[in-house]
Amino acid sequence: MLLIDADNVSADVIEQAVQRTLADQGAIHVRRAYCNAETALKQQALFKRLSVRPMVNLASGKNSTDIALAVDAMDLVVAERPELVVLVSSDSDFAPLVIRLREKGCRVCGIGQQGKTGDETVGVYDSFIDLQHQSAARPAAAKRPARAPRRTKAQAPAPAPVVLPEDVLRILDAVPELAGGAKLELNQAAERLRGAKLLGKSASSPKLFKKFPELFLLTPEKTPNKVQYVGPAAS
Repeated sequence: MLLIDADNVSADVIEQAVQRTLADQGAIHVRRAYCNAETALKQQALFKRLSVRPMVNLASGKNSTDIALAVDAMDLVVAERPELVVLVSSDSDFAPLVIRLREKGCRVCGIGQQGKTGDETVGVYDSFIDLQHQSAARPAAAKRPARAPRRTKAQAPAPAPVVLPEDVLRILDAVPELAGGAKLELNQAAERLRGAKLLGKSASSPKLFKKFPELFLLTPEKTPNKVQYVGPAAS
């Protein structure tokens, strides 16, 4: 049984987690991803390709998706009696759920995203793996049978550059330290963004960065005070 906190980890980590669990267990009968409507729409192709069922949470509130996952997990464990539950999240709020599932006789393994998982999260699981978010790799060229050359072949076109959203480009332009990969204090970044009129006077800077979870890393996760750009170089 594989339960994914899709608002907490990147699409790349979700794909790695599914592939790793399949390799270790051979089959995953229940595959569910818990997320808000925005994430479900953004990742619908990924969920379809991995045969993951999206469990869309329309309720507002910081922990509403986490609560939906926890309630579903308990219902599934009572109904299905699985030997193993794999929980994909770096969120420490799931510690009570992990303990309760283990009391029900399940082995609980965790998979998180490197850089987002605290030591207190790792300790409650029977085992825990941190996966590194990786940018999309260029596919290897397929090998073709050798044949007698007849004419000079045109050189293959260079891959298209990664196109970043306009809002992200404006953020990196206003806070150039982020473009260089530096970890920056959130209040310092917010001051720059307000100066560039990209952030309202009373608006939340973490909320702005969380619109792009695969490009900006907020640490620590519970009460972030630093931000780091982890996406591709802006062209």
